[in-house]
Amino acid sequence: MKFKLFVLMLILQASVVKSQNIDINLLNKFNPNSGAENPGWKFVSNNAIYMSAATPLALMAVGMANHDQKLKQVAFSTGVALIGNTIITMGLKSSIQRQRPFVTFADKVMLQGNTSPTDYSFPSGHTSTAFSVATSVSLAYPKWYVIAPSFAFASATAYSRMYRGAHYPSDVLCGIVVGSGTAYLTNKLQKLMYNKRTQRQQRALALAAGE
Repeated sequence: MKFKLFVLMLILQASVVKSQNIDINLLNKFNPNSGAENPGWKFVSNNAIYMSAATPLALMAVGMANHDQKLKQVAFSTGVALIGNTIITMGLKSSIQRQRPFVTFADKVMLQGNTSPTDYSFPSGHTSTAFSVATSVSLAYPKWYVIAPSFAFASATAYSRMYRGAHYPSDVLCGIVVGSGTAYLTNKLQKLMYNKRTQRQQRALALAAGE
């Protein structure tokens, strides 16, 4: 039994090492490994969090100004998804505690720009935040002119984090899953609550009509 457990641990360790090698090899295809930073990717990387966080606030402001109930609901749902995404992302970071690639592989990866992230690497918070907003807005307004720019910006954010050397591809992939997943679940939960509220209202109206 002990021998089997030992063999299993060796296999798992080998799998982790192999996955890490694949991760860093993929990252080397994205990271230019030079100190000069592309202005476009710098802008996306530095502003993704702020622009994503401002989205539900802007939607709420427009919804209140135009008395648009749906827009206010979308803003609320997007905000709730962002909060859930942040909690899950930070929980994973503190639990897994994966070091940044420019720290672990300082000889292979160079951080672009002068700003150095201080938290852990897995998953990518910028990516999960951008995809959470993109998914929330796209589910509410499934039109190409909403979906295309939303996911284009989210994808650019994901790429910029690898380009900078701040994240491994697996960090970004998990960020996509977490961000899109929290937005999708929030959307489904909101629809479920709305349907239940509508059913209660209909039953109340039916009882009132029967009296």
